[in-house]
Amino acid sequence: MIGDGEALIAKLGDRFSGLRGRITPNAEMDKITWFRAGGLAEVLFQPADEEDLAAFLRAVPEEIPVMVVGIGSNLLVRDGGIPGFVVRLSAKGFGEIERVSETRLRAGTAAPDKRLAAAALEANIAGFHFYHGIPGGIGGALRMNAGANGVETRERVVEVRALDRKGDLHVLSNADLGYAYRHSSVPPELIFTSALFEGMPGEHDEIRAAMDAVQHHRETVQPIREKTGGSTFKNPEGSSAWKEIDKAGCRGKMVGGAQMSEMHCNFMINIGNATGYDLETLGETVRARVLENSGIRLHWEIKRLGLFERGREVREFLGGS
Repeated sequence: MIGDGEALIAKLGDRFSGLRGRITPNAEMDKITWFRAGGLAEVLFQPADEEDLAAFLRAVPEEIPVMVVGIGSNLLVRDGGIPGFVVRLSAKGFGEIERVSETRLRAGTAAPDKRLAAAALEANIAGFHFYHGIPGGIGGALRMNAGANGVETRERVVEVRALDRKGDLHVLSNADLGYAYRHSSVPPELIFTSALFEGMPGEHDEIRAAMDAVQHHRETVQPIREKTGGSTFKNPEGSSAWKEIDKAGCRGKMVGGAQMSEMHCNFMINIGNATGYDLETLGETVRARVLENSGIRLHWEIKRLGLFERGREVREFLGGS
């Protein structure tokens, strides 16, 4: 289990003088994540802006863990909580989107993907309609090369601003990000703060129609009004995760308050009071069933953070220790 957040703040208090962001001990992560489940963060820090975040990173000793989260859409927090500091970028400090040229937009990483799609529509910049259907934030989209409707983040990114664990600034080119399917090779300790995107000139009505098509598709095939984290597993090569889950007989499967959606069986949902343990156990049960049925090892798309409660550990594919 995690330590006491107030004690950690007291221990480091002098180091934090001058910080303008909000520091919250023993923060309830189930209030942040879209699953509405999981344990506490030992300390949650919400920086005021990039400069404030840099000062915070310089102040925290390197032996104390620092983990960044986005808007909580694709995140499963384990019931034992997250030790050290969790950084959550605020919309006020990191949510701005501005047009910088005829085809380029700069977006803070706390901005929702849908807001970037809307800003591109307003500027008549095509190529961003797919973000209208991704329930997440720009930071997560950059980190995992989020995509939908045949378009991926890597096709739109020019460069990204990021801070390292010492608070130093890095500007990464598209090539530096090492993109692959639902993956970037950027070290996890780098915290993205904003990114420059490029689209192409477009017609307002055509962009709007493309966004409407994305929204219609989501509403038709995805359980978007449930407590869900979006796609649970990455698509395996040559197939779709939902097809393999369905073939393994896991559509609608439940563990405690967690269920694989009947509507889209690659979406895991909290149907009541699911715990982090319920959700992760369900995910690993599905992985084990798919492996047994088709020999395919599904890989998690949802990010899982934190510690297990003692005696409630979840093994990969439900394997032994």
